[in-house]
Amino acid sequence: MADAASELKYKRVLLKISGEALMGDQGYGLHPPTVERIAQEVKSVHDLGVEICMVIGGGNVFRGLQGSAQGMERTTADYMGMLATVMNALAMQASLEGLGVFTRVISAIPMDQVCEPYIRRRAVRHLEKKRVCIFAAGTGNPYFTTDTAATLRANEMACEAIFKGTKVDGVYDKDPAKHDDAVRYDRVTYDEVLAQHLNVMDASAIALARDNRKPIVVFSLDEPGGFRGILAGKGTYTLVHD
Repeated sequence: MADAASELKYKRVLLKISGEALMGDQGYGLHPPTVERIAQEVKSVHDLGVEICMVIGGGNVFRGLQGSAQGMERTTADYMGMLATVMNALAMQASLEGLGVFTRVISAIPMDQVCEPYIRRRAVRHLEKKRVCIFAAGTGNPYFTTDTAATLRANEMACEAIFKGTKVDGVYDKDPAKHDDAVRYDRVTYDEVLAQHLNVMDASAIALARDNRKPIVVFSLDEPGGFRGILAGKGTYTLVHD
């Protein structure tokens, strides 16, 4: 185990996944076997000694932008989306602790009965004690996505990289589900992502990662062992860098 840990490329990382990743083949909500599978992936990396933070979106329950587009006041819609991320975080916590992984759900919106409030130094201490920290409720502010929240927390926690788990194995020049001739990038710069409008994270998140030189690793969350493999220098992914 010590030899494996010494060969790891990153020792502290943030894993960002969408709420939709928890739906499985359903059209809405949580699919417990899918949550369990992702938790197993996280545990396999945690077992290597890697310190892990997580940020999970809320799109499987409620997405603020969609509510706003349907006439709901934007700030209210965004707060509802933040509450959806807390539900997902609690579901992931239950799965991880069922596997014997100690976790803390830390919310940007105080709700003491179900999770801790966000206090940076306390969160860092949880990581040092090898607890998985699941950051919920985004940044606590409307108009900011969970992508931006993930980049913010990665910087605050001094993570060495952001791992963005998606349904495809990297960043493509166009949607590979719609175009057979889509080309996958092995490496791409932050500025190229912004200039070419590549679908990695929103512009605010990319700019924040660029300004703090925080690499983003885009990989397929559907590939068994993919998260662990990349940390060991294997697998298929795209690295977004400066």
